[in-house]
Amino acid sequence: MSLPTTMHAVEISEPGGPEVLKPCEAQVPTPGPGEVLIQVEVAGVNRPDCLQRAGAYPPPPGASPLPGLEVAGTIAALGEGARRWQIGDAVCALTPGGGYAAYCTTHADHCLPIPSGYDMVKAAALPETMFTVYYNLFTRARLTAGEVALVHGGSSGIGTTAIQLGKAFGARMLTTAGSADKCAFCESLGAELAINYRETEDWKAAIKEHTEGAGVDVVLDMVGGPYIRPNIDVLKRDGRYAFIAFLKGPKAEVDFSKIMLKRLTVSGSTLRPQTDAEKAVIAADLLRDVWPLLESGRVKPILHETFALDEAAKAHALMESSTHIGKIMLAVG
Repeated sequence: MSLPTTMHAVEISEPGGPEVLKPCEAQVPTPGPGEVLIQVEVAGVNRPDCLQRAGAYPPPPGASPLPGLEVAGTIAALGEGARRWQIGDAVCALTPGGGYAAYCTTHADHCLPIPSGYDMVKAAALPETMFTVYYNLFTRARLTAGEVALVHGGSSGIGTTAIQLGKAFGARMLTTAGSADKCAFCESLGAELAINYRETEDWKAAIKEHTEGAGVDVVLDMVGGPYIRPNIDVLKRDGRYAFIAFLKGPKAEVDFSKIMLKRLTVSGSTLRPQTDAEKAVIAADLLRDVWPLLESGRVKPILHETFALDEAAKAHALMESSTHIGKIMLAVG
C-alpha cells in the first residue's frame, strides 16, 4: 500500500495560549534508521504539550515541531534496521513529538504492543504516563513494597497512574488533590489518604498525623515552588524526593542541612531529552513489569474526555483548567 505524501495535523502557529493550535496539512514523515512510521488513530494530551505550545519546552534536535508525545495506531512503514515490528502491527508508542497528526515517527524500541482487551483510546493513554511514573517512582526513587509514597496531583494522568502502580507493587500511597470529588476518586484507586489542598491549610501536618509522625519514604512532585520545603520536611531518613515538573515554579529557599541530616536523595528527570537507548530500557521494563498488570485489570488508564484532533485547542484549555480527572485524548484517525 502506497503512503500519502501529505497528512492532516495540528501545528503550533506561534507561542501562546490554546488558540494558537491550528489544523494544517503537513508532509508525511519518513522513518529514519531504527524508526517506524505509525498511522495514528489516537494521541494523548500531556502537560509538556502545553509547555511546548507556550514556547517553554522546545522539541529536541531532529524531532517533529508538531506537538504530541504519545500515540496509538498501526505500523505503516519501517526504517532501515527496524526489525522488531511488521507493517500492520498495532502499537502504542512514546514519541519525541509529532503525535498530533495522521502519521508520526518514533524509535521502534519505544513502541509497545496494545494490551489485550484494550482499544486505541485506552492504549494511547499509556506511554507518557507509564514511562514517567515507572522510571521516576520505581527506577530512580526505588519505591518498594511496604514503603509510603506521597504523590502530588493525584487526579492527573500521572497521579492516577502512580497511585495504581504503587498500590499494585505493595506500597502505601498518599496524595493531594484539589477537590473533594478528586480526593474521593484517588481513594477509590487505592490511595489510603487523599488531602484536599484547597481546604486543608497544612497538608504537611495531615501527612505527619496520618503516618504517626514517621513521614514518607518517597515524594513524587510535579508542583514544586511552595511545596518543596514541606516535601523535604515530611520525608523520612533515607527518603527520596523525585521531581518531574514544576507547575508552581522551580525555585524555593531550602535548608540543605535537613537533606544532609536525613540522608535524603533528590532526583529529577525529564523524559523527552533522554537517549533512545535509555527510553528503550524503560519500555522493556514496562513490558515486563506493568503490561501484565494492565492485562489483568489491576491497573488501568483513567480517561476523562476524548476530542477530535481539530479540537486540540479545547483539549489544551481543559488541561490547563485542571478540572479533569485522568487523561485527555485526541481522536486522530
